[in-house]
Amino acid sequence: MTAPSTYGLSTQARNLQWLLTDLVEEVPGVNSVAVVSSDGLLLLSSDPGAGTVEPADRPRPRGPRGASADLATIVSGLGSLTTGAAALMDSGSVKQTMVAMEHGSVFVMAISDGSLLGVHATPDCDISVVAYHMALFVGRAGHVLTPEVRSELRQSMENTP
Repeated sequence: MTAPSTYGLSTQARNLQWLLTDLVEEVPGVNSVAVVSSDGLLLLSSDPGAGTVEPADRPRPRGPRGASADLATIVSGLGSLTTGAAALMDSGSVKQTMVAMEHGSVFVMAISDGSLLGVHATPDCDISVVAYHMALFVGRAGHVLTPEVRSELRQSMENTP
């Protein structure tokens, strides 16, 4: 596996990339991961074409279903939908959302200030393990994901070939 390009990034941004890579590598059944800002922009992704790397020993979906922009769109949409539902039901903030499908699952967890962590996993993944590792990521990333770091990550994503 090759390390993601971290040239010119702050320590905080590099740490977030490391945390994301660790989540993808350490959790069985995870296909892809995306961190999305409150306005729906992709900040970090497990897609190697989007600034981070994927494990060489784990095949990834290709095409539109494996694209980081698609996962970011889904994560942003689910976040918006569930936030609206929670408001209508007067139930407070949304902590986590899970969608179980025939051929996979999507998990969305709030990070901070509207930012979201999204994971696309295999249908046979251990849901509790995925949720636990997502919570670890959120706990470690929440205080680091400042407006300055979000801006830096957005710019990094835009400059990725």
